[in-house]
Amino acid sequence: MIVKHLNDIIGTKDDVDTETWNSRRLLLKKDGMGFSMHDTIIKAGTETTIWYKNHVEAVYCIEGEGEIEVVKDGTVYPIQPGTLYALDGHEKHYLRAKSDMRMVCVFNPPLTGQEVHDEEGVYPIIEEESQEYQQKAYPGERAQRVEKQAVRGELGQ
Repeated sequence: MIVKHLNDIIGTKDDVDTETWNSRRLLLKKDGMGFSMHDTIIKAGTETTIWYKNHVEAVYCIEGEGEIEVVKDGTVYPIQPGTLYALDGHEKHYLRAKSDMRMVCVFNPPLTGQEVHDEEGVYPIIEEESQEYQQKAYPGERAQRVEKQAVRGELGQ
């Protein structure tokens, strides 16, 4: 079982803050769930070009208002609390926030936590965590890993 609290993520390597969004990465590839899950704030007054050509994403809005525009045909969909959108066709889109929008985002394949959008708005596929990323463990993470290994009998005697 995996149990985490948002407060344990904020201010760690899994709290990724950019000019237009802040993604608190709750579940990642290392957690072995087959997907990643993020609590993301899209910052008020921003527009972000995004294209997940390597991932599918489902997004559920729990706070705030904005819109998503599909680049290909210009269709605009309003976003407000209770709105879900799923990018099952890898749609390139513009995400605009009228106010801070708090979104729950699920990705497949799962993110490792190191990803940021490239110049096309794409997250690259990253197979393994970099050495630098692994060394940024948030408080208690290393202890939790050791404890789990001990419970499973994986630690050397």
